Amino acid sequence: MSGIAVAWVLLCGAIVMEVAATLCLRMAVAGSRWWYVPVVVGYASAFSLLSLTLAQGMGLGMAYGIWTAAGVALTAIAGRVLFQERLTWVMTLGIALIVGGVLLIELGASH
Repeated sequence: MSGIAVAWVLLCGAIVMEVAATLCLRMAVAGSRWWYVPVVVGYASAFSLLSLTLAQGMGLGMAYGIWTAAGVALTAIAGRVLFQERLTWVMTLGIALIVGGVLLIELGASH
């Protein structure tokens, strides 16, 4: 597998770990303090995987932008599904704008 393919796999792992850690944080606040263990493990894993993504050659702006945009979008959707939190059309528009901004950064980096 090429370096950039490995970088994408690592970045996807970082996104999954960050979202999982954030969802566990929500559980920790609402319930048992034991949820803080997967919070710490998840965030440490997410940052480690993001670091490895950068080491594979993906640019910082692109990696961080995708990581944060995907994290925001997936966390908002998961919050709606798992915790019945609000997800209004304005919030959905905001998520779309974040994703659009990341795409513009990626397009700008390729020129």
